[in-house]
Amino acid sequence: MIQRSFDAICLDLDGTLITDEGVMRPRTLAALRAAAESGVRVMVATGRSEGGTIATLQELGGSMPALVYNGAGLYCPVEGRLIEERTLSNETTARTLDWATEVDVLPVVMSAGVKTAPLPRNRQEEAAIAFLEDLRITPNGDLPRECLMRITLFSDRWEDSATFEAAFREAVTTPKYLTHFPLSALAQHRGSALDVVDVQPPCRGKGEALRILEERYGVAPERVVAVGDAGNDVPMLAGAGLAVAMENSMPDALAVADEVIGDNNSDAIAELVERLFL
Repeated sequence: MIQRSFDAICLDLDGTLITDEGVMRPRTLAALRAAAESGVRVMVATGRSEGGTIATLQELGGSMPALVYNGAGLYCPVEGRLIEERTLSNETTARTLDWATEVDVLPVVMSAGVKTAPLPRNRQEEAAIAFLEDLRITPNGDLPRECLMRITLFSDRWEDSATFEAAFREAVTTPKYLTHFPLSALAQHRGSALDVVDVQPPCRGKGEALRILEERYGVAPERVVAVGDAGNDVPMLAGAGLAVAMENSMPDALAVADEVIGDNNSDAIAELVERLFL
C-alpha cells in the first residue's frame, strides 16, 4: 500500500489545471484519474460558475463536487445541480447595482444556471462577456435583483483591480466577499484593459473547499494539497497542508506558496500528482 502524506488535492482551473487553450494536458488528466482511482480526493475549486466548470468535471469523471463562484456554491456533477448555495442579500444587490449605474461600470448578475447582463456599450464590453456561459442579454438593462450568487463588475476607470475593489468596498459596506483581478490575467482576454471585481455572499472564499473536504470526507486541511495561481486562491493555499503555486502565478499566490512548480501549459501538475500520490 502506498504511504501518502496527503489524502486530497484541490485545484484551481484557469492558469492552473487548464492550459491557455482551455484544456487539460493528457498526462495531467491521466495522473488525476489514477490518483482518484487510488482513493485520493480530487477536487476542483474555481471562481467560475457551474456552467463554466461542467466540461472539466465531465473529463475528470468521478463524483467529487466542485467548489464554484469562489466558494459561494458547491456543484455536484452526479446530481447535475448546486448542492450548496449562498446568495447576496437584497440590500447588497441593490447597493451594488445602484453604484454600478452611478459610476458607469458594466454589471453582470449571476444566479444558479443563468447570467444576465445589460446590452454592451462598446467592443471592449462585448469582448469581456463573450465567453460567459448561460448568458442572457437584457436590452432594457432591467437586471434580476433576487437570489444572486454573484455580481461581476467590469471597468477601466481605475488604475488597477485593487483600486477598483477599494472604491467599491468604500461605497458598499454591507457584508460580502470580494475578489478582483485584471481581465487580461485570463488567456482569452490577454489584450483587455478592463479590471474585474466579483461581489459574492459572505464566505471563506476558496477556503470553503477545505471545510467541505473535512466535513464531507473526513480529510483534515493539513492532509490537503492546494494548487493555484491567483489572489482568489490564497484562502485555499494558506489553509492547506501543502500550498503549491504555478510558475505563472500572481504575487499574492507566490507569497503563500510552499512550493512553486512549472506553468499551466506544462506537465507540472502531472509531475506533482505522480510524485505525491502515485
